[in-house]
Amino acid sequence: MTTPADPTDPTASPPTTLGVAAIGYAFMGKAHSNAWRNVASFFDVPAFEQKVLVGRDATAVAEAAAKYGWAESATDWRSVIERDDIHIIDICAPGWMHAEIAIAALEAGKHVLVEKPLANTLAEAELMTAAAAKARAKGVQSMIGFNYRRVPALALARELISEGRLGTVRHVRAAYLQDWLADDQSPMTWRLRKETAGSGALGDIASHAIDQVLYLLGDQVTEVTGRLHTFIPQRPGGKAAGDGLEDVTVDDAAWATLSLASGAIASVEVSRVATGQKNSLKLEIYGDKGTILFDLENLNELGFLDATAPVREQGFRRILVNEPEHPYLAAWWPQGHIIGWEHTFTHQVRDFLTNIKDGTAPSPSFEDGLNVQHILNAVEESAAAKSALIQLPGTTAAGPTEGA
Repeated sequence: MTTPADPTDPTASPPTTLGVAAIGYAFMGKAHSNAWRNVASFFDVPAFEQKVLVGRDATAVAEAAAKYGWAESATDWRSVIERDDIHIIDICAPGWMHAEIAIAALEAGKHVLVEKPLANTLAEAELMTAAAAKARAKGVQSMIGFNYRRVPALALARELISEGRLGTVRHVRAAYLQDWLADDQSPMTWRLRKETAGSGALGDIASHAIDQVLYLLGDQVTEVTGRLHTFIPQRPGGKAAGDGLEDVTVDDAAWATLSLASGAIASVEVSRVATGQKNSLKLEIYGDKGTILFDLENLNELGFLDATAPVREQGFRRILVNEPEHPYLAAWWPQGHIIGWEHTFTHQVRDFLTNIKDGTAPSPSFEDGLNVQHILNAVEESAAAKSALIQLPGTTAAGPTEGA
């Protein structure tokens, strides 16, 4: 077999078929695997092969690999990164592993897709971003997986906002609410320990909400106030706690107010103990000429109000986002047929493969992920200082002052 070209060698020809390895086979590993398995059936993408699925449990990862369409499985991600037939590393492992794997893969000349948030700490995110910049100079691409950017309705919302349909955006509300931890008898997991998760609802789902504010508005956060709270401080810990209770060391819920460079204000509220809310991301964007409403639980729809129409004709109208003219949808089903949450990961893989083929910069970049990490860090700093106002590095306050 011919050895594939080294992607870090600018004189080398690109491989005819990209070998993909995914690291992690649980929730996100399953979602990403589904995308890799289906993307070429709907989109024109470069040739690739699902080579290896990596996990710590040899038996479980082998079973997952067979189920999810991977040619083989492995337990040592380092040896997989060293392989000449692997060109893309898709990191679906827990956050505490992101930095080590991503940096090693980038230094080995592998293109990297990593799940959000970029890392568990700001320091790790900075190291990852520096490695990505260095690799990019050699033609090696990297992207962070904020998959909600690939919801067609939200991509359409961004287009409408950038076209000026809302006029000057003044106020954004973002609420991401779940209830999978509402029961105080729900057992401890790695997501409830700071050393493995970095933070709780803040990094897990506020990262999505904050990224949407930045994505939709094309704006920057300048100042932050925040609060964190843990409603259930101890949970059944299993064997690690001698079958007793173990301390929860991350937040159950978070609140933040974000001042934006444009002068707009965004409020962000997230919780994993909001009883009755399963996976509810609601976004409201208010401008002086119109308003957009979105609910992830109705992800094929946008609510849109055109405030430039005569008052007697104003009112929210429902836009069903399933026409071929809408983002991504020409590849899917006949108009009128809705798509689902899993399609966002397929769109993500399609875009990443297209970026690799064309040599264009993927979005969101590691720099975008680092920006979100700065904001998450500022929320934590503000919460620790009793909701103090924290200014983001490299920014200055802008826009009208309160009461102006």
